[in-house]
Parts: sequence; C-alpha cells; structure tokens
Amino acid sequence: MKRSLTRNYKPQLILSIIFAAVSPIFAQHDPVQPFKGKIGKTIEETEQWWQKQPEAKKGAPNVVWILLDDVGFGATSAFGGLIQTPNFEKLANNGLRYTNFHTTGICSPTRAALLTGRNAHSVGMGHHAELGIGTPGYNGNIPFEAGTVAEIFKENGYNTFALGKWHGNQPKDLTIAGPYNRYPTGRGFEHFYGFLGGATDQWHPQLIEETSPIDIEPNTKHLNQLLTDKTISYIANQKSADADKPFFIYYATGAAHAPHHVSKEWSDKYKGKFDGGWDQYREEVFKRQQALGLVPKGTKLPPRQAGIKPWETLSADEKKIYARFMEVYAGFLSYTDYEVGRVTNYLQEIGQLDNTLIFLIVGDNGGSKEGTYKGTTGIAEKSEGGDVKFLLSQYDKIGTEYSFPNYPLGWSQATNTPFRYWKSDVNAEGASHTTLIVHYPKGIKEKGGLRSQYTHVTDILPTTIELAGLKVPEVINGYPQRPFHGTSLNYSIADATAPTRHTLQYYELHGGRSIYKDGWKASVYHPRNVFGETTTDINFIADFKRDKWELYNLNEDYNEINDLSAKNPEKLEELKKVFDVEAKKYDVYPLKNFRAGLAAPEIKAKSVIYEGTTIKTRVYVGKGAVTITANVEIKSKNPEGVIFANGGLIGGTSLFIKDNKLQYLLNDGVNTVLLTSSKNLDAGKNTIRIEFADDKKVVLFVNNEKTAEQNIINKNNKYLSSASGDGFSTGKDLNSPVTKTYNGTFAFSDVVKSLVIDQVVEKEDKVGLLEKK
Repeated sequence: MKRSLTRNYKPQLILSIIFAAVSPIFAQHDPVQPFKGKIGKTIEETEQWWQKQPEAKKGAPNVVWILLDDVGFGATSAFGGLIQTPNFEKLANNGLRYTNFHTTGICSPTRAALLTGRNAHSVGMGHHAELGIGTPGYNGNIPFEAGTVAEIFKENGYNTFALGKWHGNQPKDLTIAGPYNRYPTGRGFEHFYGFLGGATDQWHPQLIEETSPIDIEPNTKHLNQLLTDKTISYIANQKSADADKPFFIYYATGAAHAPHHVSKEWSDKYKGKFDGGWDQYREEVFKRQQALGLVPKGTKLPPRQAGIKPWETLSADEKKIYARFMEVYAGFLSYTDYEVGRVTNYLQEIGQLDNTLIFLIVGDNGGSKEGTYKGTTGIAEKSEGGDVKFLLSQYDKIGTEYSFPNYPLGWSQATNTPFRYWKSDVNAEGASHTTLIVHYPKGIKEKGGLRSQYTHVTDILPTTIELAGLKVPEVINGYPQRPFHGTSLNYSIADATAPTRHTLQYYELHGGRSIYKDGWKASVYHPRNVFGETTTDINFIADFKRDKWELYNLNEDYNEINDLSAKNPEKLEELKKVFDVEAKKYDVYPLKNFRAGLAAPEIKAKSVIYEGTTIKTRVYVGKGAVTITANVEIKSKNPEGVIFANGGLIGGTSLFIKDNKLQYLLNDGVNTVLLTSSKNLDAGKNTIRIEFADDKKVVLFVNNEKTAEQNIINKNNKYLSSASGDGFSTGKDLNSPVTKTYNGTFAFSDVVKSLVIDQVVEKEDKVGLLEKK
C-alpha cells in the first residue's frame, strides 16, 4: 500500500500573513513529484504544472475535541449532577451521551491515549511525563511512530490548533533550550496557546504560544476566557482566509483541575446549595441518574468511601468550610461550561456548528484525590493536614488569586456518583469512568440518545477518522506508523442496541491495576501511603505480592459493589492471566510504586541566570543554606522595579526597589517578612547578596556590607517555592506576583546582569518509595 497523502504548498498571501508566527518542527509530508507539465524555451511554449496540495474532501466537517480535567461522572447536570452546565446539556440533547466511557484514570496517560489512539503505556506515558523512568512504558516520550490526531489531520488538508493543557513533555525538555520536537507544534499542531504542565494558576497562567513563553501580566482575564478568546480568533482568521478549509481544534481546559479558581460571581451562585453535604449530594444525584436512565436498572448506591466522615457528624466549622470548597468548585465548572458555550455559540453564529463534529470529554479522570480528606487552600505548610481553623481563616480567599484550592475527598466521591473511589485509583470505576458527549448535527440525526456500550479514550481517534472520512498515512514525517488500539464507535452511533466491540481493556497506575473483559473486571488496589492511608510499612508498599485482587461482574454490578473473588476464584485467575498478557503486550511492566525508579533530583550547587532572561527559570532550592547574588547595573537617577522574583502570592520572595529603597519581601501565603536595606545602590555596578544561613534567619548584603537581617519562622524552601509552580523571573515579577505592594510585573528600570544561586545540595534518600505530600 502506498503512502496515503502527499502535499504541495500552494502559496496564499492572506494565510501567510495571518499564520506567520512560528513554523512547526515538522511540516506536512511534501516530497518532490515528477514534473507533469511541459518545459519550452519560452514561457509561451511552456505548460505549467503544480503539485497538488492535500485538500480535505468537499464538505468535510470541522472537528473540535473538548477535554475537561478532574470531573467525575456525577458532577455536571448533563449527567444528573447538581452543577449547572446548560451548554453541555444542549450539546447532549442535540447529540449522544455515552454512559460507559472510560479514560486511563489520570492526566498525562489519558491525553497520550486520546491524541494517538493507542494505549498510554505503549506510547511511553504510563504515568505523568514528569515521573518518567528509563523503560518503554514510562519514559514520558510519545514516539513519532504513534502519530497524533493533529499529524493525521494536517496530512488530510486541515488546519490544526491546540489550546490549553498539554502535559506531555518531560520537565528537562521544557526549558528555552528545548528540544521542541515533542511540543504541540512538533506533533502536528500548527498553532498552540496554553500551558505545558499538569496545572497552572487560572488567574496568572504560565502560558506558551507556539514554543515561547508569553508575558500577559498584568492579566485581568481568567484562563478559561483567554483560551476561548484565542479559539474564536483562530476560527475567525482561518475561515476568513479559506472558508472551505476545515479545521481541527483540541481545546483542553485547565478546569476543573486544582487550583479551583473562579470569580465570586460564579461561586456565589451556589451559596448554600451544598450545605446538605456530600451524603445528600450523592443521594440526590443518584436518583436523578436513575430517572434519566444514565445507570442500569437495579444499580445501587455504594457505601461512603472509608475515611470520609458522615456529613452529619461534622462540626459546624467543618461543614461551613467544606461546603465553600464545593461552592467554588461548582462555580468553576459552571463557568467552564459558559466558556465552552461561547465557542459553540460562535460556531453557530458563523454557520459552522451543524458541520462541526464535537467530542466533549467531561473529565480526563474522575474527581480529584489531591485535596485530602479536609481540603486544601494550597498555602505552604499552613493548610497541609487540613487545619479547620486555618482553612476557615482563608474562607473568603478560596477561589481567588490568594489561594490554590482543592476540595475534600468527600466531594470527590460525591461528584463521582454512582462510583467508588476517585482519580488515579484505577482499581475502581471512580478513577476512569467519566462522560462523553458527541455532537454532529450533519452526521448524527438522533437527538438526545443514550449509548451504553463500553468505550475507552483510545476509541475517540478511530471514530473521528471514520466520521470525518480521513485517510491515515502509513508513514508520517518518515516514521512508519503503529496500529491504533482503539475501536471506532460508529457502530454504536448508528445502533443504540449494538453489542459492545471494545471488549478488552487493561488499566494501570502506580501499581494499581485492573482488567476488563466481556463485562467482567478483576482489579487490585495498591497502597501509596498518602492522602489518609494508614499504611506506613515501606516494605508492604513495595511488595506487589501482598496486593489483594477483587472480581466484579459489571454486567450485573455496574458500580462494583459485590466482590465475587471468593465465589468465583477460577474467573479471577483467568482474568489475572489476561492482565499479564496485556501488560506484556503494551509495556506495562515493570510494575512500580508512585515514585519508584526515579533518580534523585538533579540539584545544581550553582545556577546562573543571565541578563536578558525573560522566562520563568526553575531553580531547585532545598532546605539549608542558600545564597542568591544579584549583579545589577544602575544607570537611572531613580531606579525602581523588581530585580528578581520567585513564586507568587501563595508563597515566594521578591527583591525590588520601591520608593528609593531596596527591599526584600518573603511571603508564605499568610504572613510577610520585609527586609529594607539601610544602604541604597550606587550608580554603576552593584552586588546584592541574600543569605539564608539556615532555616531561621535571612541576611541582606549590598556590595558586601550587611544592610538588613531578619529572623524567620518558615523554612526557607517554603518561601523559595510556590504551590503555583512559579520559578525565578529576572527583571520583573512574572505570573502570580509575590506581593501587591507594587503593581503588575513592576519591571526593573535598570539592568540585571546576572543572578547566581548557590545552595547546599542534600542527597535525597529512598526516592520513589513514598510519595511526599
């Protein structure tokens, strides 16, 4: 079989102007073809010929994939939840709801499986890219032999755009030094606007456009609005340049992953709505799901998860703060629905919605696990362990830029109704069983239909290819392509009663695992010693032989209430053997604990950040002695501005000149410490040195003269790092500001020649055995 598509570039002036930003790493496949015209001695005697540019078939649909983050099956009103999502409902009521849809149970693997149509371990993404180890299933690099949806669409004559969360690169590849071939623009997307990590501050996002960090501060817009504005801009520009050319858009919000950031306009809509608590929420939602036919007849509500307290036993203070966490989450999700609605409404306005194939995946996994049993505001040390009095002191800040919140686990199980467990625990449906809406008026005539066939995230790409009528090249950019692992859902679109075709699927995350086959499921929970678990025995956590398998018949027990392992040991052993076969086939082995196999973090004893650096630079700062030296040159009469900043409003430090005074501010998210130098800077070259001799004192030097010192309570690494992930920025305070005592980024009026960070390097022991909170 010969290669499906070739490409010839046909110049279009308008497109070249609009899309002249940054060329992707890989262009479309475009080999020179034999000339089919006729060359004469003069142009009059010559017959011109142009290579054909790949063109989508006439009337080919636009395609939009929308992916939300950390949203359980029972969260949205579209699937019986109490969080209002009218735009999701509108899409579902005019399309299809898939009620038996599954992801991989966590961020990076789900995205890798979605984008490639292959199982996550088989494309190197058995866990988050940042937790990669040196084995094929976990190295964090999607191979080029597993072409992405964008690479396929581009070869079929589409424009391709990615917006929002990527989370598919190893951290070592995310510096200005690259390489860039695994960035979105290296994997088939012609344009990218979003963030590369697993989460970002929604009020002060760390954004990348194409491959370059961009400074949007002082920012006044929520990330959802920024993503939607850019999406609409891409569509408007593309359709203005070529109205007949279709586009593919991958719109992956940061919502509703922590931090749960949203304006009070949205969170206050839910004021008092969750005062009845998570037990009442589960009961109400389960009744709605039964009435809507979203769960099979005979399904029962499972018991409250171990460790979650009955709502009625909580104190008044606990109820108040826990309800507020949920109000903010609900507002965040409803606001996300609103911004998704802006995209679909725009498509309607320009006459493109009917011919746009939309896949809305409402959750790359179930409700989040990271909030612990009591919730967190994300402020270093203060909220770890969920001190209720402290959490209450932060009540009005939750959802604002002064917080990095996540709700308690009681709400996670509630939003996962009717399932057990939550994100990342792939032994249970609560981790992987989320929701899917398919909307395509031109191609799907049924409105409001339900589909109960077992489906998986790997099915989306093969389905899209079939519905859009695409050809899949055998070779993309010179790389022979591996087969898809997913199954097209077209059979189910056409027939609601069709038997399931995706009949076998494995799951694995940090040692937890399960196998689904023909309605049966064998699963095993593997402890992590985190989030309230009582296990502290390292040997137990590392020993997979102690894991206890369970067995469920999902055909009769939709949400895994009745463990049949004791009654049917033969079936359990059969499925365990199937898991072993699949694990070997798809590079699941070796099994490992959450951080097992990771090398100790590479810590530089000395880091130098040079003049002209305009991006956030990550510098690891551990406990113990740290010295930061800033070499500056003063040329102005009244210098002012930020010399360097690290972290943000919920934890960080900033060295700046304001009101003719050199100041060093430390912020732990609650309290600040301010050192003011007794000596101003001279004209010309100056050296400013900050010394953390230990965890209790910081000293400020100007040109080797001590000018201020201050005792501190918090450990220096809490000041020098931030839950928001902000790193060092030079000459201005990028993203979340460390303090509001100055406005915006407060750019330095003069020159920062270099920053030098010297630190004591401490070797990390037992890396990988236990997760650190």
